[in-house]
Amino acid sequence: MAQRRERADLPQVLRVKPGRRHVIRDLDAAVTYGWDRPQAESVTNETLQRLHELQAKMFADARHSLLIVLQGVDGGGKDSTIRRVCGAFNPQGCTVTSFKEPSKQELAHDFLWRIHAHAPARGHIAIFNRSHYEDVLVPRAEKLLPVPLIEQRYGYVNDFERMLVGADTKIVKIFLHISRREQLLRLEERLSVREKHWKFSVADIEKRQHWRAYRTAYELALARCSTEHAPWYLVPADRKWFRDLAVAQILAAELQALPLRWPLLDRAAREAMKTLK
Repeated sequence: MAQRRERADLPQVLRVKPGRRHVIRDLDAAVTYGWDRPQAESVTNETLQRLHELQAKMFADARHSLLIVLQGVDGGGKDSTIRRVCGAFNPQGCTVTSFKEPSKQELAHDFLWRIHAHAPARGHIAIFNRSHYEDVLVPRAEKLLPVPLIEQRYGYVNDFERMLVGADTKIVKIFLHISRREQLLRLEERLSVREKHWKFSVADIEKRQHWRAYRTAYELALARCSTEHAPWYLVPADRKWFRDLAVAQILAAELQALPLRWPLLDRAAREAMKTLK
């Protein structure tokens, strides 16, 4: 009789401890922590329904908000994660913002200026497809800024996130970790499948040449900015079905940790109810 594999508590095992280095290079991007695909897909569907319910409760409660930060190399699965997992959310209370190269107007301000306006209002969810972390990742990997200035920016990022948390925003930061081989397969698919041609960019190839530099930049960002108030989660994402399970469970655990409640009818509403016939 085959021995049943122990399935890990994913939100716990994937949470990055503050200050931990080399966390990315030490993790197999295809590991599944005891989960197999049929189990994972079944639990994912159940968890997506739970996410839908938790969002409705948070929206009605209107005391808390959720910011989801998605980061990863090109081809890492950010778009498909938003579609597959965050599709469980009612779009009435959810926004998605993609942060590209800063415009001239944005460069004329501090690097967090363009970010703050997209933070979620109470009761709402905001998803960042790339984020303020681009302003420490790219300069570090491509040596565009002095290292002391980048180190200073880590502190600004932590202060910014602490401020949001102080305003009742739950922050969940997820790095989608794929292997170099898996990225190659996904980039080749963008070239071979006509419907995916629009996703391909020469810049993806250029950045791939700096794979180790970007890995180091990500590891430093995770080490400096995974905090108790705004943790990073490192999700192995070579297997898309496992990625979806992990992200769904992480989001459900973080939302369930909020003291959400359904609002009660106020006195005026109760009195109005008496007039109904």
